[in-house]
Amino acid sequence: MTLSRREFISGVSAAAALSGVSPTSLSGVRPVVGIASKDDPLGVRSDFPVVEQSVYLDSAYITPSPLQAVEAAQAFAEAKARDPVSLGGMLQETNLMRQRFATLVGASEMEIGVLFATSDGENIVSRALDLKQGDNVVIDDLHYDTTYLLYQQLAEQRGLEVRIVNSEAGGAPVDAFAEHVDRQTRLISVAWVSHQNGFRHDLAGLADLAHSNGAYLYADAIQGIGALDIDVRSTGIDFFTAGTYKWLLGGYGVAPFYVREELLERIGTDRFGSLNIAEELGQHRFRVYDDARKYGYATMGFGSVFQLRAAIDYLLRVGVPNIEAHTVGLAQQLNTGLVGQGHDVWTPKDNRSPIVTFRHHRDIALVRSTLEEAGIRISFKAEGDELRAGIALFNNSDDIDKLLDVTGNWA
Repeated sequence: MTLSRREFISGVSAAAALSGVSPTSLSGVRPVVGIASKDDPLGVRSDFPVVEQSVYLDSAYITPSPLQAVEAAQAFAEAKARDPVSLGGMLQETNLMRQRFATLVGASEMEIGVLFATSDGENIVSRALDLKQGDNVVIDDLHYDTTYLLYQQLAEQRGLEVRIVNSEAGGAPVDAFAEHVDRQTRLISVAWVSHQNGFRHDLAGLADLAHSNGAYLYADAIQGIGALDIDVRSTGIDFFTAGTYKWLLGGYGVAPFYVREELLERIGTDRFGSLNIAEELGQHRFRVYDDARKYGYATMGFGSVFQLRAAIDYLLRVGVPNIEAHTVGLAQQLNTGLVGQGHDVWTPKDNRSPIVTFRHHRDIALVRSTLEEAGIRISFKAEGDELRAGIALFNNSDDIDKLLDVTGNWA
């Protein structure tokens, strides 16, 4: 038997959600986490075939998925050919994923919605706040590009003021934001971890600053969730969104969206469709969910939902605190090594994220060729003048040493 959306929202048993295939059976079944060793401190390298292909230090761009998550996505795709998962079954899996994600970040399930992309969340929040002339939004120059576009458009359309905090020495501390925040500030928006140089913002400090001025705090969290431990209660953050193809080890087209419970009524949805219907009332009338499910209004990339659920299970088994300790330690090893070689490192020395960015001041073609010869994958930024390393749970100290062997020849 298959389960329709209508039957699903009417409370029919989720056990009948699939015809021959259960959501659980589509999750990765490969054992999670192997035996730790000096070369593999988290016991995960065998789950990531990428380590056999290259020294992959580009996870701030795209983080490879573990085999367990890949197999979940493959099982969903194969079921489409043999015994397709019903919509009710896909919605059941979506709710399971939301539960796992809530556990990952210390939220409640009702606070987690599912959007299509990271930028969706900030669009929803900024419009729900009804920003207008006389209001201001405070961001910094370490934010992601689309944020400037969003507030540029809102400034032109509504007349609000956009205040940009200039970073210094690669960072933007709370005190720098405080100089720009006043009682007319409606929102502080940051990239929790900057894609530019990995600077990790102090969310708790920024939340206190925002709330003391009657404002809210939003974070683009795509470069942090899955790599860094977070408890939303202790940070005081109001909203965040995180795409899943980076440190969450998932795919594309799915982005969990957190809205603090007390603000769910304040942040309404500005789009409607079949998936935010909580109840059919008859005579063409409907009740929309009053929790964060209301933000997911239309058919999403359900294959990525299955992949993400398996990926989150993987992260929970390995332990994000363990991942953070491991990858931040490697990032500090790299930062220290680059500074010792005389390179211009843009990432602050004691920064606690897995991203390190530096300027090489060498011929770009030469830099590219030497990295390729060494089998090292890394991001070129600023038209090739900067290199950004993103260090994941499968990397080890030897990977860092191999990069430093190459960069040492440029010094």
